[in-house]
Amino acid sequence: MSCRHRPLQLGLSLALLLVACMPSHAQIKVAVTPDHETGIYELGETVTWTIRVTDGDQPATGDVNWFVRRGGLVQVSQGTAPLVDGTATVEATRDDPGALLLSARYNVGDERTEGLGGAVYAPDQITASADEPADFDEFWQGKIAALAAIPPNPQLTLVDLGEPEIEYYKLEMDGWNGSKIYAQLAKPKGGTNLPAMVVYQWAGVYGLNRDWVTGLAKNGWLALNVMAHDLPIDQPSEFYKAQDEGPLRGYPTQGRDDRETSYFLRMYLAVYRTLDYMTTRPDWNQETLAVQGSSQGGGQSLIAAGIHPRVTALLANVPAMCDHAGHLVGRAPGWPRLAGWGQEPDNDQVVEVGKYFDAVYFARRAKAQSALVSAGLIDITCSPEGVIAAFNALPVPNKELVLMPLAGHNGGQDAYYQRHGSWLWQLREGRVPER
Repeated sequence: MSCRHRPLQLGLSLALLLVACMPSHAQIKVAVTPDHETGIYELGETVTWTIRVTDGDQPATGDVNWFVRRGGLVQVSQGTAPLVDGTATVEATRDDPGALLLSARYNVGDERTEGLGGAVYAPDQITASADEPADFDEFWQGKIAALAAIPPNPQLTLVDLGEPEIEYYKLEMDGWNGSKIYAQLAKPKGGTNLPAMVVYQWAGVYGLNRDWVTGLAKNGWLALNVMAHDLPIDQPSEFYKAQDEGPLRGYPTQGRDDRETSYFLRMYLAVYRTLDYMTTRPDWNQETLAVQGSSQGGGQSLIAAGIHPRVTALLANVPAMCDHAGHLVGRAPGWPRLAGWGQEPDNDQVVEVGKYFDAVYFARRAKAQSALVSAGLIDITCSPEGVIAAFNALPVPNKELVLMPLAGHNGGQDAYYQRHGSWLWQLREGRVPER
């Protein structure tokens, strides 16, 4: 019996031997750090980034190719640096307010590993890349008035989750232009006089996790979590996959050349309607109406604060929808880059339409008392310059910007969440969060 398997065993042994003898670079890492721990620089000051390349637990050898982009968009310098004990340094500067982004690339054969480094100059002086439309208020006031003519017709469905300390509901309302608004709501069992939190969702097409509201409810909040799309909240994953690959494929750019057809028109008006709904609930304490979200949800939170006067606090992590006209000043616009992903905008029309959906201009109109906003200096999805411009535009008496020098869009955001936890507790208690 064993003789029949000897050829197979021999073949496996030879294959394993060959694999063992081949050089492995599966653990190549490229880490970049600025010489200022904060990542913040004065105008004209030089930033020095240290690039560390490791192969497993050993310093790598060879060269690293690097590129510096102003505002994350316009390349201003490039070069090749030799690694000495696995490290190299790159310097750059700028004499106007804004950000720099370093891309460090290490190649092994056809495999490339990239690390990013960030720096920001005079962040408190960063402003919007373009003027807002002269009829911005007229446009949105008209849409809100038209929405008011559509009865919301809220329908709540109680769902027993087997958790006696909370109540959980599914919510459906009528929205803009025949659409539906879907959400989930949770609160402490029998709770009254409650602070309210509305949670908006990051990009993508997916169902809502019940934990996103039940956790808040268990901590004393009247919590509403809103589906970004005209879709039920709790369908099988196959349903959302079909929508993502079908009618909602590339949804951010649908209708982007006309403010009347933009995909975000319905979404922003849904933001308004969900806030209006919360203000009508008898279990709300009439004092605290907070909003929060990350990425697309962070952008919606900025929109919420600017579009509805009852919002008292906003918490926005690496928010999207900021500075759609960034191309005009050589700055990477924030997601979803309504004007295009190239070095130049796709055309003038999409730039102009995008301005009506820019979170920076909504931020200017916020009536909130408190705002917590974060920006990652190596975030290539939601450019830090646009996020900072939105933060600076907020006329909010108590606001805090968390700049995260080593954070991209999907990681390294512990600094924000540490502050976020503190803010949630203070807001729930009716306090003005301490900065």
